[in-house]
Amino acid sequence: MIAPVTTQRPSDSEAEAAAPARQGIQSVELAMTVLQALEEGRGPMSLTQLAAASGMQPSKVHRYLVSLARVGLVAQSPSSGRYDMGPAMRRLGVESLRRMDEVALVSEHLPGLRDTTSHAVNLAVWGDHGPVVVRWEYGAHALPITVRVGATMPLLTSAMGGAFLAHLPAQLTEPVLRGQLEVKTLDAATRERVDRIKADVLREGVATTEGGVIPGVTSVAAPVFTAGESFPLVVTLVMPARGVTEQDVAGLSAELLRSTRAMSDMLGHAVDRQLP
Repeated sequence: MIAPVTTQRPSDSEAEAAAPARQGIQSVELAMTVLQALEEGRGPMSLTQLAAASGMQPSKVHRYLVSLARVGLVAQSPSSGRYDMGPAMRRLGVESLRRMDEVALVSEHLPGLRDTTSHAVNLAVWGDHGPVVVRWEYGAHALPITVRVGATMPLLTSAMGGAFLAHLPAQLTEPVLRGQLEVKTLDAATRERVDRIKADVLREGVATTEGGVIPGVTSVAAPVFTAGESFPLVVTLVMPARGVTEQDVAGLSAELLRSTRAMSDMLGHAVDRQLP
């Protein structure tokens, strides 16, 4: 007598183990969805809030929270019952920031932006005396002159300077601006110019100059925001002004913004956490 063949449905863990590696593990991705909902909540959250934010049933979210709490990624308040980041998550965050070389990470993306646009790209950080160029990728178009790495750029007349003016506190930029202009106080005309630059950059997302530092050169700059309270970096596209139309600049500005937003996301920046 031949015994009947029975079909046993594999467990979730067996199915996950048998799945191709490229498919990943769904339960890990769902757990990350819960953690992302908690991160985006900006504070302790109830089970109901987490379920709504993650798009899952409360009972399912609760099971993930139990496991996440066991490994210290979330913690539940004994008094309110709300959930928040756990000690293991805080340790991971601190260690991630410790390891992160923001300049090096952003620099890896500069050649791609150069190749996409065909124009020169540079990266600047905020220094004691203003924006400092720390990377330069040459493009396919000849420029009348290039700025050496390590050079400090003017705040008022450079695109990168305009980006820093718009996204750093005035308490930080004004002393540097006074030093660059060699004045003790800024006059009304200069303050009006600074306000206009800030408004333009915040409205457009980029700072644009033509011949501000180098005659015959158009520059477009945009900030790269970091995690925490670090100062932003600034990426600038540099191109010969001759033969570049307003439409070209608009298209290049859009490409620069796409790139810098991707860089900001890579560094762990949240959209609503920009410096004033």
